[in-house]
Amino acid sequence: MTNILIFGHKNPDTDSICSAIVYNNLKRLQGMDTEAVRLGELNDETKYALEYFNVSAPRLVEELKEGQHVILVDHNEFQQSANGIEKAVIREVIDHHRIANFETAGPLYYRAEPLGCTATILKKIYEEQSVHIDKQMAGLMLSALISDSLLLKSPTCTLRDKVAAEELAKIAGVNLEEYGLAMLKAGASTKDKKAEELITLDAKEFILGDDKLIVAQINTVDEKEVADRKEELANAINSEISKKSLSAFVFVITNILTSNSEVLVLGAKQDKVAAAFGKTLANDFMTLEGVVSRKKQVVPQITEEFTK
Repeated sequence: MTNILIFGHKNPDTDSICSAIVYNNLKRLQGMDTEAVRLGELNDETKYALEYFNVSAPRLVEELKEGQHVILVDHNEFQQSANGIEKAVIREVIDHHRIANFETAGPLYYRAEPLGCTATILKKIYEEQSVHIDKQMAGLMLSALISDSLLLKSPTCTLRDKVAAEELAKIAGVNLEEYGLAMLKAGASTKDKKAEELITLDAKEFILGDDKLIVAQINTVDEKEVADRKEELANAINSEISKKSLSAFVFVITNILTSNSEVLVLGAKQDKVAAAFGKTLANDFMTLEGVVSRKKQVVPQITEEFTK
């Protein structure tokens, strides 16, 4: 059994997968017995990045064994982590999200910074420890950054993220804009995906007081293409609500070209979700102009409404 597993959250996105690989590369170079793994299936965007830079996908882990040593990247909340995380030994956390529902029995190295992407933190760690960033690792960090920031357009994207992206693009030998748009478009096709897949591709669970919600997001170049499948989506979402006893399910459909989102909200407390944005739902939908970031423009507003 590998001594230490490194992984991101369930329903992994590009940052989650790439950051696990990049941090594993650093740890292996330093002589540690680590392995990058994943907690779910890869989305098309992540597949594009891995194939472009000729990097193999991490193996899938469905449940941790008791006493397994782990390092978490791109998350910290237990409900978003591996099955069995409560019986694992958490050695480190590298993250850029809020800290919630997190507790360990012993001390650990914890690094959380308010940046647009976990990969930006990892680039800093490589530089701090004077470790060379090769073309592959630069490409993966860049891919993670592009994904989390929607090609540097998200309000979560800081100046440090933008500088890092420019530097990483040079090392990776790609044009930032051209590669970024191609990667995002690779992950934006929805026609061949079932509703059940669309709502779980990038879904995160949040516990807000006595309420449990899921906020899922998908990027597209045509939000109407997704929204027109409302009946199919609603059936899949209502099944999730019943199965997981959710107060609400929030499905954010983000157009990567216009930077606007159509949001489908279902569940007993759907109106409370809408109230968080000063909106009234129309056929269970609301439009959020200029909203692309779940972390900064969706979750904080819902959290405030549900915990006040």
